[in-house]
Parts: sequence; C-alpha cells; structure tokens
Amino acid sequence: MTLSWTVGEPIKDTKAPSGPIEERWDTRRFQAKLVNPANKRKLTVIVVGTGLAGGSAAATLGELGYKVKSFCYQDSPRRAHSIAAQGGINAAKNYRGDGDSVYRLFYDTVKGGDFRARESNVYRLAQVSVNIIDQAVAQGVPFAREYGGLLDTRSFGGAQVSRTFYARGQTGQQLLLGAYQALERQIAAGTVEMHTRHEMLEVIVSGGRARGIVVRDLVTGEIEKHLADAVVLATGGYGNVFFLSTNAKGCNTTAIWRAHQKGAMFANPCYTQIHPTCIPVSGEYQSKLTLMSESLRNDGRVWVPQRTGDDRTPADIPEDERDYYLERIYPAFGNLVPRDIASRAAKNVCDEGRGVGPGGLGVYLDFADAIARLGRDAVEKKYGNLFEMYERITGENPYETPMRIYPAVHYTMGGLWVDYDLQSTVPGLFVIGEANFSDHGANRLGASALMQGLADGYFVLPTTVGDYLAGSKTFGDVDQADVAAAEAAVQQKIERLLSVDGTRTADSFHRELGRLMWDYCGMERTDESLRKALERIPELREEFWNNVKVPGEGEGLNQALERAGRVADFFDLAELMCLDALHRTESCGGHFRAESQDEDGEALRDDEHFAYVAAWEWSPEGPVLHKEELEYEYVKMTQRSYK
Repeated sequence: MTLSWTVGEPIKDTKAPSGPIEERWDTRRFQAKLVNPANKRKLTVIVVGTGLAGGSAAATLGELGYKVKSFCYQDSPRRAHSIAAQGGINAAKNYRGDGDSVYRLFYDTVKGGDFRARESNVYRLAQVSVNIIDQAVAQGVPFAREYGGLLDTRSFGGAQVSRTFYARGQTGQQLLLGAYQALERQIAAGTVEMHTRHEMLEVIVSGGRARGIVVRDLVTGEIEKHLADAVVLATGGYGNVFFLSTNAKGCNTTAIWRAHQKGAMFANPCYTQIHPTCIPVSGEYQSKLTLMSESLRNDGRVWVPQRTGDDRTPADIPEDERDYYLERIYPAFGNLVPRDIASRAAKNVCDEGRGVGPGGLGVYLDFADAIARLGRDAVEKKYGNLFEMYERITGENPYETPMRIYPAVHYTMGGLWVDYDLQSTVPGLFVIGEANFSDHGANRLGASALMQGLADGYFVLPTTVGDYLAGSKTFGDVDQADVAAAEAAVQQKIERLLSVDGTRTADSFHRELGRLMWDYCGMERTDESLRKALERIPELREEFWNNVKVPGEGEGLNQALERAGRVADFFDLAELMCLDALHRTESCGGHFRAESQDEDGEALRDDEHFAYVAAWEWSPEGPVLHKEELEYEYVKMTQRSYK
C-alpha cells in the first residue's frame, strides 16, 4: 500500500512572459525563434491522437511545412472521441452584446476552476477563442444561426452571458470534421503521414529528449518504432479509470502514463469532473454511460419531489410539491451553475431519499415550461438529436415526460504537467488538449474542452514547437540503444500479459477497479475512503498480474491484449489519483473532501496550504511531489458563490 511520498524541489513555469496579461501571448510569439520554410521540411514531428487537439495540430504543422507523422488507434482519424462532444464551444465574441469580453471569459474560467489554474494560460485561451470561431466558419463548420443569418449562441454553466457557439447537439462532430478535412488535405499533399490502427505504447527518450515512439499495429501485432525531432501527445483524458464514464470505450491513459514513467510529471490527477446530466446507470451489464448535453440546462428545469420516497409519476406531482433545487439554492445562476456544484447538489437530494427512478439515483430534467413557452418545433430544432438519443436508450419520450439524469464521470482536468509552451518536463515532449492539465484548474466549465483543444492545436502549439525545433541542430543523433530498450520494454510487457493465463478477463478487473474508484475517490472523498482505496488497489493489481486471462497471441488482431494493457496502466494511475486526493485535504472544484466544506455544504478551499499545482514525478522508490505555486495578479481568490 502506497501511503507515503517524498517532496521534491518546487517546479516553475519559466516560459510564461511577465508584463500586462493581455500582452503576454503576443510577447511570447514575438520572442519565439522561427524555423525557415526550407528547414521545416527537414524536421519531423509525431502527433499521437487525432481528436480536436491532435487533428488540428497535425493539419497546422503540415500546412507550415513540417514532416508530420500522425497516429490513432481508431480505423479513421474522424472516429476520435472529440466527435461525441455535444453542446458547444465557448468564445468571447460578444455577438449578443450581453457584456461578454475576453476578460470576462478569463475571469469565469479561473473562478469556475476554483482558483486552481494559471492566469497566463487561461487568459491566452480566452484571447485565442475568438480566432477559433473564425477558423471553423472558414472551414464550413455549420454553426447554428439566428433568423437573420448571424451565428447563434447559448448559455452554459458558470456564465451569465451567452458565449457558446453550437451546431445543434453535435458540435464536436462538426468541429472534428472541420479539423479532419484540414488533416486529410495535408495527407493528400504529402506533408502528413497517417497511421491508423496503431497504439502508442512507449516514448523513446534519447539524450534527455523525446525523439520518437514505439507503437503496436493493432491489425498485424507488429511492434514499430518511429523517430522524430519532437513528439506531441493529444491522447485525451483518463476518465475511463472509473470503468463507467461518458468516454468512448477505447479512451485510455496508456500514452500519458508511459510518458509519465519516462520523466513527464503528472499534474493534479485527482481533479476529475463529474457531469451532472447523464442517463443514469440501469444495470450491472452496462459498459459505458451516455451524456446528455449541458446545453439542455438552458431550457430544462431540474427538480425532485419535495418529500422523500415519493414514487408518483412526474405528471402526478403538482407544481407546489416539486423542489427546483438549483433555482432555490443558486438563484443568480439557477440551472446553469458549474458542473461540480450541480453534480453535488443532485447527489445530496438523492442521498436525502428524494431521488427518482430505479434505486432513487436520478433527478428530473423537465422541458414542459420550454415547450409551452417556445413551442415543440423550436425545442426540437435546438435539441432534437439529443431527445431522440434519450428516447432510444430509455424508451421514454422527453417531449412528454421529464428526462431522468444523474451525474457521471466525464472529463479529467488533471494531466501531464506542461509549461506555457505546452512542453512537458521531458524536453521535446509536448502535450495538448485534455491530455495536459493546463487551463481548467479543479473544474472545467462546459463548452471549454473544445475551445482548449482547438486553441492548443491550431494556434498555440504551432508557435511553441517551432521555438523548440529552432534549436534542432544541437539535438544530436538518436542513440539506438535507447530505441532498442524502449522496444524491449513494450515486448516484455506484452509477453508478460500473455503468459499469465489466469481465469479472469481484463474487463472484470477493470469493472471492479472502476467501482472501487467511484465509491472511494468519486464525487466525494474522505480520508477513510481514500485509505481504503490505497489498500485495495495494490491487492487488486497483484491479483490482475497473477490471474488475468488474455487469450490469443501478440501477432495479429487481439483486442483482449489491447484492453489488458490499458487496464494495467489504469491500476497504476488509480493509485496516484487516490494519493493525490489524500494529500490534498482541501476541497476545490471537482475534488470534494467531505472534511472540508462550509456550513452550506459547499467546497471549502485552503488557499494557505494548497494554492499550488501538484506535479508528481514517477520514481521506482515511490512518487515525488513537486509544487508549482499559483500566483494571482488579476483575479482575487475568493470563496466561489453562484447564489
């Protein structure tokens, strides 16, 4: 059982410029060294992942003239999980004239993250957001438009302005297709070499720099090495450590965890986001959960019966016996409070015995008022595909009866530590999108994941990776011994998994780990629960390595082998998540320690002791904690209030 850690030297982001915050990104762009077009053609960049961050990065780097190798484990780049995003993308365009601005988006994001994000990174994100919309419109992304033809916006949690651009309930799909067509153009032009059905299993570090990756061809089973001058990880988050989540089944932590073991620090792993509007669990047989977009909280009203144990149908419960609890507790924001707050409020009313549906684990999301006010046709135009999805899964018509929703794991704010240039603690290893920790603090606001992914890929990384590659003449040759060692490590792990020949499937271990994490390190954590988790995880991991059954062989298609390798990494990550949560005795954002709450049951931060990023270094002797102190010049740290 790992309950101890050592504290190492503090870590600092040395790349963020000083000076007025609104000028820092321009300053950094001007300071960045350039690579001339002829030299770009001599440099190779590997991009792992083809979601919004990876797809846009590979396309942009190819357009700039670099030789790009792009990798994904799906059969097509457009199957990346970004395609599942529904509700929208934030941008400080202020088309509504409702008081929005770059500064307000910056402020809302810092506050929404419960003052645990860097000011410089967040301000840059808000600045770049306005360029993303122009880029997407130029690509032909079919954003919703008002009657007069102007781009339409709607509201999301944690904001009192309408800054979220959307394409019905399929914004991620449309944005990803925009990035995908840009990527395919570069593939056709020969600047990007696409490798589908390949899974990254190791980073090649040589001379102290990331110089390539080791991958497995998922069709043939062949182990391949690919070398480059820089490596970019855009492999998404690690929410599937909980087994049941809104993530695609293939989403995993393997790429960033293997990078962590090669020297990339892992920041704030305990910061996980529970999304308040998901279709509730319906049985033990389930393998994943389904998101219902946060955009539904624009027009849907959340409620439960006022009295406990009320099993009447929603139509039989009169208005004066309903508790619209978010509107009651948070009158200023109502149903559009941030996700962490809405999720805990739903848990609280269910814990009181007022939940609805099987097991009492659900609350109502009711559109009756919106349909009466706007008409069914207007509601269908906004949310039609989401309503159809809900009816197909539950057999209930949300136009006629309220949806039943309950919180579920959705996103991870933690990730590999990066500096202002999005470079990890391994030189030459850049991390973008959800795979890094940089922009959202302890809680991400809705519609900001798409914003970060495209900001990193289209606008930030192409500048900062160029600054790094401008010094490529000093990199030296790749030591073939380092390449051989990385390949051997991959082969050894595969052979070890295949040789156990036990009696339990990897999925059965994953399901047990996920339930353990949800119960002990989920929506609410305590010292006792985290210690229980840290006692049980090593036991379960040992059983896995002694009793997992991986049929087949390493050569050829073997999905059982793929899953087993990912589950093995989830065990190690789960332990670090619980350790991080144990050490952070405050509550902040999505990390809620029951021992640290105010008289109203809200998260109570401890700024004196925990106003820092926890960057964990992997060591054979045990984890080492490095602290990056957070400094606020422009936003004053206060107790969050959405009342």
